[in-house]
Formats: sequence, C-alpha cells, structure tokens
Amino acid sequence: METDLAEFEVKSPQDRTIMHVLYGLHTLAWFSGGVFAVIAVIINYVRRADESDAFYVMHHNYMISTFWWTLLWLVVLSPLWLLFVLPGFIAYGIVWLWYLYRCVRGWMRFNSQQPV
Repeated sequence: METDLAEFEVKSPQDRTIMHVLYGLHTLAWFSGGVFAVIAVIINYVRRADESDAFYVMHHNYMISTFWWTLLWLVVLSPLWLLFVLPGFIAYGIVWLWYLYRCVRGWMRFNSQQPV
C-alpha cells in the first residue's frame, strides 16, 4: 500500500527535530538503563494525541509499539537470568539488537520521509 504524502500538512522544522530527538532517545535507551525510552514513549503519547499528520502519527505509533514489544520480551525472557547468566545475556542481547534495528530503521525511514 503506497501512502500519498501530498495529503499531509507541511510540518515545521521544530516538529521534525522533536521526532529526531525521540528516535535518538529510543536508540540510546539501552545506555541509560531504559530511562530514555520511558521519557521518549511518554512524549510519543503526548505528541501523538495532538498530531493531525498521519505520517507523524504512524511514526509515533511505531516507536510506541517498539517500546511495548521490547518491554514484553524483556519480561518474558527474564526467567532465563535465573538459570545462568549466559542464557539471559544472550536473550537480552537479541532483544537489544531487535530494538536497535527497529529504532534505526524507523529513524532512517522518517528521515527519508517514508512510512514505516
């Protein structure tokens, strides 16, 4: 399904900067113990509620769903840490790589003005 970007309103450079900051916070979340991700997802919810541009709403939804799926997988995989450190480390490493992939992919698509 192709999205017609001509129907979207023109956004200000500030709106684009905020989206870049949100993608950056999500991408760097692992280095803050998840604090950046929590801050970013709260801002995603607030900004999405006032957003009229479907393209921006789509990217907010993408970041929000990435956050919640990552949190779900971290909780589901947390018992692996009880077995031994290595299985938990490997599982969390895979989740981290998936999260990083989603953040970078979404950020690149946003920067190219493409839907996710």
